[in-house]
Amino acid sequence: MGDSKVVLRIRVRAYESKIIDNSVKQIIDTATRYDAIIVGPVPLPTEIKKYTVNRSPFIYKNAREQFEIRVHKRLIDIVNPSAKTIEALTNLSLPSGIDIDVKML
Repeated sequence: MGDSKVVLRIRVRAYESKIIDNSVKQIIDTATRYDAIIVGPVPLPTEIKKYTVNRSPFIYKNAREQFEIRVHKRLIDIVNPSAKTIEALTNLSLPSGIDIDVKML
């Protein structure tokens, strides 16, 4: 078994889809500048949390309101990243509201 691949897996989460798309584009542009092999972005299923609340404080059980929170997710794999690529990605400034998980596989 010759070639051992090191994969840098970046998982991006955000509440707004426009912000996550711009951030993913920024990450991919930074990685391609250093000739990295990129797989993705892979859109993962959107996580939807729904909360049902009574509108009335006392009776009127049928008067309810629903709120939801949508969490959009993307997955990016960088195959055999160089040290310069990793350093450039750590120095990258992303907007607030973006959550990033990075793993080495």
